[in-house]
Order: sequence, then structure tokens, then C-alpha cells
Amino acid sequence: MLLATGLAVWALPALAQDEVPPGAAREAAATLPVVVVTATRHAQQPFELPVSIDAVSLQQIQANRASIDPSESLREVPGVLARDRQNAAQDEQISIRGFGARTTFGVRGVRLYVDGIPATMPDGQGQVSNFSLGAADRIEVLRGPFSALYGNSSGGVIQLFTADGTDPPEWRMMFGAGRYAGQRVELGTRGIAGDLDYNLDLSRLDGDGFRRHSRATRYNGNAKLRFALGGGNRVTVVANSVLLPHAQDPKGLTWPEYRADPRQAAPSALIYDTRKSVRQNQLGLVAEHDDERGGEWRALTYYGRRAVQQILSIPPVAQASALSAGGVVDLDGGYGGVDLRRRREGRLGGRPFELIVGSSWDRQNQQRRGYENFVGDTLGVIGALRRDEQDVVWDFDQYAQASWKLSSRWSLSGGVRHSSVHFRVDDRYITAGNPDDSGQRVYSATNPVAGALFRATGNWHLYASWGHGFETPTFSELGYRSDGGSGLNLGLAAARSTNLELGSKWRLVGDNSIELAWFQADTRDELAVDSNTDGRTTYRNRGRAKRRGIEAKLHLTLAPRWQAHLAYTWLDARFTQSPDGSGTRIAGVPRSALDASLRWGGARGWHARLQLSAIGAVVANDVNTARAPGYALVDASMGYVIDSIRVQVAPFLRLDNLFDRRYIGSVIVNESTGRYYEPGPGRAIYVGCRVTFR
Repeated sequence: MLLATGLAVWALPALAQDEVPPGAAREAAATLPVVVVTATRHAQQPFELPVSIDAVSLQQIQANRASIDPSESLREVPGVLARDRQNAAQDEQISIRGFGARTTFGVRGVRLYVDGIPATMPDGQGQVSNFSLGAADRIEVLRGPFSALYGNSSGGVIQLFTADGTDPPEWRMMFGAGRYAGQRVELGTRGIAGDLDYNLDLSRLDGDGFRRHSRATRYNGNAKLRFALGGGNRVTVVANSVLLPHAQDPKGLTWPEYRADPRQAAPSALIYDTRKSVRQNQLGLVAEHDDERGGEWRALTYYGRRAVQQILSIPPVAQASALSAGGVVDLDGGYGGVDLRRRREGRLGGRPFELIVGSSWDRQNQQRRGYENFVGDTLGVIGALRRDEQDVVWDFDQYAQASWKLSSRWSLSGGVRHSSVHFRVDDRYITAGNPDDSGQRVYSATNPVAGALFRATGNWHLYASWGHGFETPTFSELGYRSDGGSGLNLGLAAARSTNLELGSKWRLVGDNSIELAWFQADTRDELAVDSNTDGRTTYRNRGRAKRRGIEAKLHLTLAPRWQAHLAYTWLDARFTQSPDGSGTRIAGVPRSALDASLRWGGARGWHARLQLSAIGAVVANDVNTARAPGYALVDASMGYVIDSIRVQVAPFLRLDNLFDRRYIGSVIVNESTGRYYEPGPGRAIYVGCRVTFR
């Protein structure tokens, strides 16, 4: 890996002979204005919307990203907390404005999409391991009330968009290696061939991780094919795959263990060889038709299959009860859905008016099995069957969304979504001591949203938005009962929120901008972790909660080759009414988060970047008796870009955690044995190179 990078650097002087002259069109091309589609489901400038939404470009090679996990990019967005657990078995920990902070693995409380196709299961459980960052153009993040128009688990929306094909076609390669991050290889091609627009990408990541017993290998594949059929018709096929054949789980540490050696694994992780494997394949198809009146018809369908097997560290004595589900989780099943949508543009009262109406249906059919994690005296292996059930969830939603430019200064937006989510379990493991635990539960809600934008001047806009949202428990949260009984915890209620946001957007000279937002979310029946022991988690409703805060974003061009970016969040998230007492902070949510960067350089030649990330202290349990201290990290990077007619070469060097700060990267909320802490990595170097052949 390092050899490939060295050869690329050695080749720079020779490649420079084919550089495009300074006056060429590519050099002089103007920067296109940023557009987003997640807020209104079609392309618009975020400056014209009464919402908090950001688009992070993944095509900027000067960012010197390793393109391993979305947290590299998401930390630039205010309101978003994206933490790399350094544990591929549990995926990244992502929350938006405090929603989703309770998750012990995967992503909950936040909707995920890839090219408009759900990456969140119908029950609300999502994962970002299938995000192919190397093939992507951008990530959009929608926060606040309007995210409720995406349905269940709508604390926010994160959507990844695959890049379109290029003309001329390109072959892309990326090589990278670093301490703790491992080695990453990527190969892709994108282009336009007649009526076909394509982007194909494959990558492999292999690394030992920062902590012991955290080795993982991950394969990702992504393909987007878009066919222009004429007459305003087009069809897009999106396929993605992720294979995680073996990801070790080092588990959390107690505070004394962290202080003694942050790189160690929990002793039980080594005894039971705790680990996880994932296999997922998904195919989606989107058909679109533009009519002569400026409207659009859109039909989406997708299907996927996901299999997960996880070895936990539950001791054999705890599995002695006839009601125990064992110490191995084995899930396998298919999922899919359809979404039909109609968009119309016209005039209302002589002013521009747009209406979108649609309906969606999704279904997940999953076989859940549980096994003992021992055979005789051998631990960490698949033993006798202890649970066998079929878990089915399906939802049926209807939605409408409208926007009306009431005058040159005022625009109104609004919408409503009705959601109905049905859970059913068919128990197939029935013994004398383990009764039939079959059952079902239905959750439904009608959630309205409304917003207004006021154009105080041509470059200063004010807005307000309001709405309701709701979040059902996932199958993982329903999976185990707090009383130790068998079957699903069907007593859990859905959390329901009322959201309010006020904001201001300034567009300054050039691409300079300032954005401020104040928000508040009041939630009843807040879903929270009840207990977390040896990797098995139970949940409960913990009363009412309030999240309120301020977000600020600043982007400035200080000089022709100097740019500064700042994203700041202050968030007060606490329970306001709870059986355990009111006023305690919600675990896993810091009061403040700051990301600031200073970049020097242009599209070619040398460039450098200095980045500061500061996170406030977080409490690790809901009773606030354990906490992880805050920290500040400094990262530095530099690189060089040669861009010729035939090839582009961009080697780069990163130094993460420049001052080797010891810190807690994430916490495991309410871990019953006190193993709350997942340490972050120390100082690390990463060397990479991107090569593009045209």
C-alpha cells in the first residue's frame, strides 16, 4: 500500500508535463450552487427552504478523507453526533439533536437512505456499513420537524447520493493504509455510454483496530445504472452489498480498566471470542416520468436480504433458565417495499404552488434464532437451540407535502404523513418451561408539519417550522423483556415528539454563509435502555423528555486559497418527567460539540488542512452517576493534486489526534456491569492516494 503511494508521488513530475493550461475551461469553471433533494424530494437550494439541511460533498479530494466511515464527514454538520466506536461489530453511533443516542449498535431514531432507497428497516433499525463512500457524490442531513415526513424513526434523515457518470468515462483507484484504520483498497468506474449513465464501485477494508480483539474485514459493492428512455422517462437501478465475514467485538471497559490500558479488550470478550458477521444484498429500481406540465411521476421498489450472527458473552449459568434465549443471536430474512409519488407544479392565487402526494409500503420477514454460546466446557461456540421465531413487521404510509410562494418575501411549506406499523411474532420454540410467546402490536400516528420562510433581504432569510414525529421500538428493542421472561416486550409504547425550530440564514459575498437555528423537541414515552448486560439489551419507556439547543454554521473564504468552516451545537437533553426522577440528562448526549477547520490550497498543487473537534462531557447512564469527560482533538493533513488530461493523481497524508490525546470515543448507555466506555484511538498516521484515469 505504501509502495503504491510512493510510486504515485515519484510519478508526479512526469505527469505534470500533460497538465491542462491555466486558462483551460476546467480551471475556469464556476462552482455550481449547492442543491438538496431530501427536504422537498426534488432539487432546490437549501437557502430557499424553511429547514435545517446540509449537503457534505464527498468529491472534494482536498478533504483528504480515508472514506472508511461517514463520521469523517458528518462531524462537519451541526446537530449531528457521529462517533466511530472503533468496533465494526456494532457499527457507528449516530444521533441527531439527541435522537438515537441510546443505540447500542446500528442507528435508531434517524432515517437512512441511499439514492432515495431506504437503508433503515421497516422497524426503524438502520446501519451505515452499506454506505459506499467512494462511489458517493454527497451526504445530505435533514434535521428538525420536516424529517417527520419520512415516517417512523424521524429524529432526522441522512441520505447518501451516488455520483453520476462522467464524460469522458473514468476509472478510479484508491489505496490507503494507516495505524489502527487498517488497509483500504477501492476500484471503481463511472461514465456515460449513449443513454446509459453508470457508476460501479468495489472496496475492501481490513484492519486490526485500535483495541485488542477488534479486527474486522469489510467488503462493499455499489452499482448505479441510469437509463434515459426518451419522452421524459428514465429508470435507475441501484444495487449495493456489504459483507462483514468476521468482526471482533472488544466490548466496553470499566473506568479503572480504561485508566490502566485503553487498548485492552474486556476479559469476557476474549473468553467468549465475542464477534459478529453480517451479509446483506439489496436491489432497488426507480422509474420516473416528467410530464408536459412540469410535474413528475415516480415509482420505487426495492428488495434485500440480511443475515446477522453474533456471539455474546452471556455466561452459561445465566442461560440455565428455560426462558433464556441463549448467548448467540442468529437473524436471517428478507425485506422490501414500494413507494409511489406524484409531484405537480402550478399556481395558487396566481403564485407558484407545488404539491407532492404519495404512499409507501414496506415489509420485513425475519427468522430469529437463539443458541447457547457453549458446548460442554467450550465457550464462544454455537450450542443448543434456545429460541426460534418468525418476526414480521410491515408499514403502510400515506403522505402529502406542499409549498407555496405566497409573495416575493413569503413562502409557506407544509405536509402530513400517516403511518401504521404492524409487528407480529410467531413463536416456534415451545417447551414445558417456555410457553408460546406469539403476539402482535400495532403502532400508528398522523404527523403534520408546517413551515414559513421570510426573505428579509435578498441575502438574509428567516424561517420557522413546527411538527409532530413518532418513533416505534425496533425488533431489537422489542426482542427481550426486562423481567427476564420469554418473548417480545410488546408493552413498549412508541415515542411521540412535538418539534419547533426557528432559524436564520445569511448568504454573504461569494460562497460565504452563516446559519443559526434554535430548536426544541418535547417527547413523551421516551424510549430508553433499561439494562445492558454482556451485549444483551432491554428497553423501556421512561416518561417525558425535552431536547433544546442552538446550532451554528459558518463558512468563510478568507483569501483566494484560504477557507474556514465552523459547526457548533449546544444541546440540553434531559428527562422532564420520569419514574427515576426528573431533571437528569439523557445519556450519550454531550452539551456541546464543535468542529472547526482551516484549509489552504486550491484544486491543484499543494493543499493542507487543520481541524479541531471538541466534544463536551456525556453521562453514560440515565441516573447520571457515570460520565465520560469531554475532549478536544486536533487533526492535520496535507496532499498534492496533479490533474492532467489523461490522469489525476492525489496522494495525501493524515495525522489524526495530533497531540495523542487519551479520550472516550463513545459510551455504551446503561451498561449494567459498568463497562460504559469505548476508548478512541491515539495518534495515528494514514497515507493514501487516489488515482483517476480518463
